[in-house]
Amino acid sequence: MPIKVPDLLPAKSKLQEENIFVMNESRAFKQDIRPLKILILNLMPLKQQTETHLLRLLGNSPLQIEVGLLHTSTHTSSNTSPEHLKQFYKSIDDVKANKYDGLIITGAPIEKLPYEEVNYWEELSQIMEWSKTNVTSTLHICWGAMAGLYYHYGVDKYIMSEKLSGIYTHTINDPREKVVSGFDEEFLVPHSRHADIRKEDIEKVPNLKIISESEQARVYMVASTDGKQIFVTGHPEYDSLTLKKEFDRDTAAGLNPTIPENYYPNDDPNRTPKLRWRTHSNILISNWLNYYVYQETPFEL
Repeated sequence: MPIKVPDLLPAKSKLQEENIFVMNESRAFKQDIRPLKILILNLMPLKQQTETHLLRLLGNSPLQIEVGLLHTSTHTSSNTSPEHLKQFYKSIDDVKANKYDGLIITGAPIEKLPYEEVNYWEELSQIMEWSKTNVTSTLHICWGAMAGLYYHYGVDKYIMSEKLSGIYTHTINDPREKVVSGFDEEFLVPHSRHADIRKEDIEKVPNLKIISESEQARVYMVASTDGKQIFVTGHPEYDSLTLKKEFDRDTAAGLNPTIPENYYPNDDPNRTPKLRWRTHSNILISNWLNYYVYQETPFEL
C-alpha cells in the first residue's frame, strides 16, 4: 500500500526517486474504501483451473476485490460444463452497461490460428473495444496479450518452429516502472506457447514500452504509456504442476512434446517440479491492482 506523507515533506521527492509510491494528504483525504470490481475474461479451456490460478493471486492483495467471470457466448466450451458457465459466468451483453476497475484477459491455446479465424474474434474485439471506456486497466496474459497487442496496436504474432515451454529467467528494462516495483533483478516465469511477438515491432509503436525481457523467452512484459493496457506473454498464474499436466496431456496424445525447460529437477519428468515463481506472480498482480487500478480508478464507477 502507498505511504501517506505531508504534501511538502522533503523526503517525498527522495522516496519518489526510489520508486516508492507516496500518497499526499490532499489525495488521501479524497479517497474512500469500496471493493474493487475486477472482471476476468476466461478464454482457457479448463476454466475452473484458471479461476483457481487467478483468484489465488487476486486474493493475496490487502484490497477488497469483487470478482466477476466473463466468457465468450460465440464459443461453446467443451471442457467446462454448461451448468458451471450458466451459474458463474456472464457474457458481454450482460455486463456492457457496467464499468469495472480492472479486467483480466487470459490466454488460450490457439496461437497457431490467425486472429480473424478464431471463432470468437469478433466478440473478443467488441470486448476489447468496450474496455477502452468501461475499464480502468486491463491485464492481458499469454495469447490474450498477443491478441490485445494486435487489436489495439496492430502488433502481429509469429509462429515458432518449436513450442516454448518451461521456466525462464527474466530481467527488468526499467526498474522505475511501478508494475515491477519490488521485483528482483532476475526472476522466473513459466511460458507455454507456440507463437511470439517481436521486439522491433513493439518499438515502432510510440505508446508502448517494453518493461521486461528474457534471453530465451524474449519479450515478456509490455505496457501502454497510460497504464491502461498491461501485456504479459508468459503464464505467471500457473501453479507448480500446470506445465506437467500439459506435458502429460501432449505425451498421451502422441505429440512427442519437448520436456519443459528448467522445470523438472534434472530434466526428469518422473520427479516433482518445484514452484519457484510465486513471489514474482504475487508482486505482479499486487502492483497492477495497486498502481494501475486502485490508484487510478474513480471512486464512483
